[in-house]
Amino acid sequence: MTHSTRAKVWLHASDKAAWHFVTLSNAVATKLEKEFKRPRRGWGSIPIQVTIGKSVWKTSIFPNKKSGGLILPIKSKVRKAEGVSAGDTVSFIVEVDRWR
Repeated sequence: MTHSTRAKVWLHASDKAAWHFVTLSNAVATKLEKEFKRPRRGWGSIPIQVTIGKSVWKTSIFPNKKSGGLILPIKSKVRKAEGVSAGDTVSFIVEVDRWR
């Protein structure tokens, strides 16, 4: 099942790297958690497929202790291809990747 949603891109910077994420809404996160029927993977992750614009890729969503929700990393290649930066609100489609 696919879920269309929007979220604001935020930056998490550490000493070694800067990572861009979006935080999934509670409604979408709850649906994805219910759809994923297997035990969670490393760090409590759920494998997914994401579409932003013309970019489609497989990744995982992760629990975020700070927000209490699930976060989605947006890789550099996608950000460059789709012109996405921290602070932008992006529309995307997410679905559980049942085959990984």
